[in-house]
Amino acid sequence: MRTDEVSRRNFLIGGAAFSALAASDHASAEEPPKSRLSTHVLDPYHDAPASGIKIDFLKLEGESYGLVRSVTTNVEGRVDEPLLPVLGTAAIGRYQLVFHLADYFKASGVTLPDPPFLDKVVIHFAIYEDKDHYHVPLLCSPWSYSTYRGS
Repeated sequence: MRTDEVSRRNFLIGGAAFSALAASDHASAEEPPKSRLSTHVLDPYHDAPASGIKIDFLKLEGESYGLVRSVTTNVEGRVDEPLLPVLGTAAIGRYQLVFHLADYFKASGVTLPDPPFLDKVVIHFAIYEDKDHYHVPLLCSPWSYSTYRGS
């Protein structure tokens, strides 16, 4: 095959791939958003994901929080499915994630004081945009934690 034939062939293949990509981007812009709420727990104390940590997910209803569901993190420190699979206007509101840290660290063999410095970490947050993805990660040790709105 001549060099100019190879260049033309690569150009045509690249153009076809670009067209397919542009078409898929256009199609996805017309689909309804698949926003969700997810979390991820990392344990820098053990230098590992926090596997087996119980998390309660609550939503503010009126003046009190009601339990939506309880989940447990997998070996990657994640939950197996989104806490809110698809968001809509009903998802806009105030929420809590309650991470049961003391139970997790006791189960992993860490000697904690009685009472533990951190028993449960409660993160209050709001969903204010029904088309966005909300990710609330937690980095935790027996004595500290940090969170932020992730992507």
